[in-house]
Amino acid sequence: MTNKETMKAVGLYKYLNIEHPDSLIDMELEKPVPTGRDILVRVKAISVNPVDTKVRAPKDKTEDSPKILGWDVAGVVEQTGPECTLFQPGDEVYYAGSITRPGGNSEFHLVDERIAGSKPASLDFAQAAALPLTAITAWEGLFDRMGVSRNKDANAGKSILIIGAAGGVGSIAVQLAKYAGLTVIGTASRPESAEWVKELGADYIIDHFQPFTAQLKDIGLPEADYIFCLNSTEQHWENMGEAVAPQGKICSIVETKESLNLNVLKNKSAAFMWEFMFTRAMFQTADMIEQHKLLNELAQLIDAGIIRTTLTERMEPINAANLKKAHATIEAGRTVGKVVLEHFQ
Repeated sequence: MTNKETMKAVGLYKYLNIEHPDSLIDMELEKPVPTGRDILVRVKAISVNPVDTKVRAPKDKTEDSPKILGWDVAGVVEQTGPECTLFQPGDEVYYAGSITRPGGNSEFHLVDERIAGSKPASLDFAQAAALPLTAITAWEGLFDRMGVSRNKDANAGKSILIIGAAGGVGSIAVQLAKYAGLTVIGTASRPESAEWVKELGADYIIDHFQPFTAQLKDIGLPEADYIFCLNSTEQHWENMGEAVAPQGKICSIVETKESLNLNVLKNKSAAFMWEFMFTRAMFQTADMIEQHKLLNELAQLIDAGIIRTTLTERMEPINAANLKKAHATIEAGRTVGKVVLEHFQ
């Protein structure tokens, strides 16, 4: 009987504060084998998102087997399951994966090929790893949930307010909204974040700590046709209700800690919807291959120079010590762009 192959990984057994020595642990695990439509990916780079810190956050729970986080991966296909048709060994891929399966903070990782895309040829693995989760979220929020047209002519004169525009999702949403021909108003509260959002193509910057309507009037846009909320839904709820245009649309990605009064939208016949990029993989929806398609389309936009990576900080190697630093940075709530780790050692 041969010994099973192992791989390096970073995981947890207990849900602890990031300062605790056991919050994230270096470990050796059995290397997985792909079945069905799974591909086995040799992980080259990973990115850290707020979802990682939320899953890891302290709670009264202990895992019997290691919990592996990480939902942003770029790597090379090592092996394919017997039902795979989209990729073959040697292909370079990028993806976010599924919240209901082990994450990508490991040397090798299984993912359903229908939610993986071909890595942009013009980017290295770290630059590509910065993109999937935030790009899928931004793309689905804009085009699938709010129904923003991809036709620039159809969006002439229309505007979008992006709350939290300097973060990971905001950094992509600004670019996609601009690509779609919308007038983009991004919120930022610090000079460095405002500068970043301007660089990405926002037409105007307003402060999310101040009432929106007065600031919009100051720039000659009394209301926004679309509002994309990427920060504290309840904190901005009344503000969004005032700022959204009649028959406008609001989409949020941030769960609320309290009930929302939907009546603030009634007189305007305004719509509210959620975006959760793990929905398709979590429920194995009939259209889950749409994430494969959008990642491939995004790669084309990147290689054409229309959309740029949002990588702002690189760390190496991929290990518990560096992942702890990245989690602490995210939890501080002042990130601009994305933090990426590359290379297992």
